[in-house]
Amino acid sequence: MRESVWAVFIIGIGLVSIAFVYFFQAMTNTDEHNYHLLKETTEAAMYDAFDLAMYRKDRSIRIDREKFVENFVRRFAENASLARTYEIKIYDVNEEPPKVSLQVSSLEAASVTDVMSFDIVNRIDAILETPY
Repeated sequence: MRESVWAVFIIGIGLVSIAFVYFFQAMTNTDEHNYHLLKETTEAAMYDAFDLAMYRKDRSIRIDREKFVENFVRRFAENASLARTYEIKIYDVNEEPPKVSLQVSSLEAASVTDVMSFDIVNRIDAILETPY
């Protein structure tokens, strides 16, 4: 009888451990996906918003604010996961010198009981660098 109780205990501990590993792996994957998506989308949107006319006119490097926001939101929406709700906050967009500050947050909840939920927040401050 004692051996069967130990077997049930070990199997129970194993199942709980697997559930924790699965949950934290999902959170880590979500955080990593959001970070890389934010980083690459910001860089691409800054290049898209580059004001080529001003550069040709007086060699100044600047971006267009409205164009950046439009490109960023479009690119982010194309590549974001449809299973999550995202909140995008754009804190600062400097046109000259080109600098942006962004924050993307999403909510990750436990899939079994929805008792635990974590707000995953990624922030980035990006400066457009160009070689001279």
